[in-house]
Amino acid sequence: MSIATALGLNLLQLAFVAGLAPLFRGIAARWRENIQFKRGPSIWQPYRDLRKFFAKEYRYAESATWVSRFAPYAVCLSPLLVTLLIPVLTDFPLFGAFAGDMLAAGFILGIGSFFLTLAAVDGGVPYGAMGASRTRMVGFLAEPVLIVILFAVSFVANSTIPYVVQQQWLSPPTHFFSPAHVLILFAFFMLIIAETGRLPVDNPSGHFELAMIDESKVLDFSGAPYALLLWGSAMKTTVLCVIFTNVLFAPWGLASTPSAGAVCAAILIVFLKIAILLALLVIVETSVSKLRLFRIAEYLGAAFVVAVTAMIAAVLAS
Repeated sequence: MSIATALGLNLLQLAFVAGLAPLFRGIAARWRENIQFKRGPSIWQPYRDLRKFFAKEYRYAESATWVSRFAPYAVCLSPLLVTLLIPVLTDFPLFGAFAGDMLAAGFILGIGSFFLTLAAVDGGVPYGAMGASRTRMVGFLAEPVLIVILFAVSFVANSTIPYVVQQQWLSPPTHFFSPAHVLILFAFFMLIIAETGRLPVDNPSGHFELAMIDESKVLDFSGAPYALLLWGSAMKTTVLCVIFTNVLFAPWGLASTPSAGAVCAAILIVFLKIAILLALLVIVETSVSKLRLFRIAEYLGAAFVVAVTAMIAAVLAS
C-alpha cells in the first residue's frame, strides 16, 4: 500500500467521523421522540443548527481569557486525534495507529473535557461553575472504570492498541464469547452513557439550569464557538461508538484491503453498526429516569464493580 493511499484512508476516516457525527445525533434525537410517540425533529436538524450558529455573531464575556477561546477547538479536535488511533473503516493499521493505545485515546478525549470545564468557570457564569463541578465529579468516578476496563482488555487481548485488540477478539473466537469480554462490553456501555451525558446520568434535552450537567457548561458560548462545541460533542459520541462496535463488540465488516469496493462496504457496515448501538442507547434512555445527583456515584460504582469482575474473570481465565 502506497503512502498516498494510506493518507487518503486516514482522511476518509476523519471525514467519516466529522461528516456523519451530526447525522448520528439527529437520528438518535428523532428515534428518541418517535419512541415517545412524538414526531421529532428532522435527522438533518443538527446540520442546520451548525450552519445557523456558524453564521451568527459571537461574543465572549469580559472576564474570559484565552481558555474560553481555545476550549471549542480542543473539544472539536480531540475526537479527530483519537480517530487516527482507532480502526474506523479498515482492519489494517494506518498512519498513527500505534502512536497511542486506548488509554491514550481516553486522555486525548479528556483534554477537550478539561478545557471546556475550565472555560465554564472562566466566563464567570454561576451555572457554568455548577456544571463544571458536577462534570468533574462524574469524571472522577468514570476514570477508574475506564482504567479497570483497559486492564481487563489487556489481560484478554494482551494489548491495549485498538488494532491489536480488534484482531484478538476474532482469533480465537473463544475470546469473544468469554465471560470477561461480556462484562467488558457491559461496563463500557455504562461508561458511554456517562461520558456522553445521557439518561440516567444526565438529560441532554433538559433546559433546567439547576439540573443540567454537560449543557450548563456551554451557556456562555454563542455563534461559531458554540457550533464547534456541538460538533465536537457529536464527534466524541461517534468515536466512543466506533470503539465499542469496531474494537470491542463487532470487530468484523471492516475493509481488509484498500480497494474502493471494500472501503465503501465498510462505510455502510460501520454506519449500520453505529445505528444499532444508537438504537440501544435510545431504548435505555427512554426506559429510565434521570438519577439524583448523588446517586450517579452508585451508577458508576456499579460500572466499576462490573469492570473489576471482568478483570478478575480475565485473570482467572489466563
